[in-house]
Amino acid sequence: MNKLDKILIVRTDRIGDVVLTTPAIKALRQAYPMAHITILITPATRDLVEGNPYLDEILMDERQGIHKGGLGFFRLVRDIRSGKFDAAFIFHTKRRYNLACFLAGVPRRIGYKNEKYGFLLTFPVQDSRCQGQKHEAQYCLDVLKATGIENANYDFFVPVNKEAEDWADHWLSSQGISGEEMIAIHAGSSDPAKCWPLEHFAQLIDALQTRYHMGIVLIGSAATIQRSGEIIQATREKPLNLTGQTSLAQTVSFLRRCRLLISNDSGPVHIAAALGIHVISLFMRNQRGINPQRWRPLSDKGVYLFDPDGVTVEQVLDEVERIFQKDHQQFFYW
Repeated sequence: MNKLDKILIVRTDRIGDVVLTTPAIKALRQAYPMAHITILITPATRDLVEGNPYLDEILMDERQGIHKGGLGFFRLVRDIRSGKFDAAFIFHTKRRYNLACFLAGVPRRIGYKNEKYGFLLTFPVQDSRCQGQKHEAQYCLDVLKATGIENANYDFFVPVNKEAEDWADHWLSSQGISGEEMIAIHAGSSDPAKCWPLEHFAQLIDALQTRYHMGIVLIGSAATIQRSGEIIQATREKPLNLTGQTSLAQTVSFLRRCRLLISNDSGPVHIAAALGIHVISLFMRNQRGINPQRWRPLSDKGVYLFDPDGVTVEQVLDEVERIFQKDHQQFFYW
């Protein structure tokens, strides 16, 4: 593709999706080091891109605010048009964004060709994501190949906010916990079918409390408050609970200080993997497109568990023990 001066990246879906796009963001910056790169996101994921060194500007689609409804859509078109972008890389496949970039007059529109107005793209990429044969991060990099950008590096980036760091230090101090003495538990998910049973989480927490002298902390968004509350009620020795009490930036800073995250297949898994902490991702399904091959934690310290008969508490505990044993051996044989 010819020289690009102004590039728009569209990634307006959830937490994990945004994190898994960061290698593609870096690859774009490396391909066009002098370009002005803007990302279009939703307010919910702003903390994941604010401070990314490969981006110059953040544009938000405020669908509950100024971009709501038909009139709001044309405000979004106007906002994109005012950016005078040479190209739009559309990673979130929606009619809304393919149409908005077309109406905004962006001359080069790169994304997945499918029934969601894919015919409006100038560089269509065959959409095989539903097959789940590659990781989502690789699918993002494949979009760049349509314009001749070849990159196979999974360089994830999650920004760290100073105010959130100060909050995390203060919270740990208030609880009398030092660094890497915590196991985080995330029991929520955007899809209830992806959630490990509540009673399993409760049994796991009780077993972890018995085996390890570490703080067990439940985390999650406000949507997970009820699940966390029910888990706590079912435990003997109550874990700490930060569910619904942290911003996304604070969640990042908190996870940076954890030894391990155990979570359903959801966004925090990919934050933890990007941060380089141990993470166990629990998969309830292995169907094409929503399978571990596409959504597993992509790091040396990330593992996933899936069992067609259901992941057991014992399987998770065995994996935790393996992780801690390996850490112990590396410490003494360093």
